[in-house]
Order: sequence, then structure tokens, then C-alpha cells
Amino acid sequence: MRVTALLALAWVALLAGCSDESRPVLGGDAENGRLLLRQFGCIGCHRIPGVAGATGNVGPPLDGVGRRVYLAGVLPNSPANMMRWIRDPQSFGFETAMPDLQVTESQARDMVAYLQELK
Repeated sequence: MRVTALLALAWVALLAGCSDESRPVLGGDAENGRLLLRQFGCIGCHRIPGVAGATGNVGPPLDGVGRRVYLAGVLPNSPANMMRWIRDPQSFGFETAMPDLQVTESQARDMVAYLQELK
């Protein structure tokens, strides 16, 4: 009986992992995030819908980034991973042209709130 209950619990946890609802919402102010993307110069490398002057072609365009499966081609796309990527892209152990811009946790949370809306 105990094994059956454990298997059932594992199955429910597995199924929950397949849902978009499994992505924890980190909060954040999306409007401030949109402004911060411009302030930190993200517009120089990325095209970002809704952000004035965001016509860069060095990095990938960020339209639809909220529905992508991976960030940087290898990192599972979740708000927490996107925050980590924005704050310290060099820490993931592979070469990237994205610089560490010294974004605070609060600023990254706001940026992610905006970027996750781009679906």
C-alpha cells in the first residue's frame, strides 16, 4: 500500500512538471522591467517588443521569450533561471557574449516580469 501511494505521489509530481503552471511566478513590476531593459542597454543587442529603440541584432530577439523552452539554447526557461541568467550570464560554464551588467535581484525580477509577458 505504501509503495502504491509513493508511486501515485511521484506520478502526480511528474504530471505537474509538464504544466506551464509549474513555472513559479516571482512577482516583479513588468512596467519597471520594460524601462530597466532600456536603462541597462539591452536594446543595443536585442530586439525587444514594446521597448523603444530595441533593434539590436547581436543577441537573439526577445519576442516570444516567455514561451521558449530554453534560454541560451541550454537552460530550461523558467522565471528563476531567467533571473539567474540576467544577473550572471557568465556563471553557467559556457561562453556567451552577454555581459554581466551588475543587475540587482529586484531589477532582474522586474525585467523577468516583463519578458515573461512576451509570449
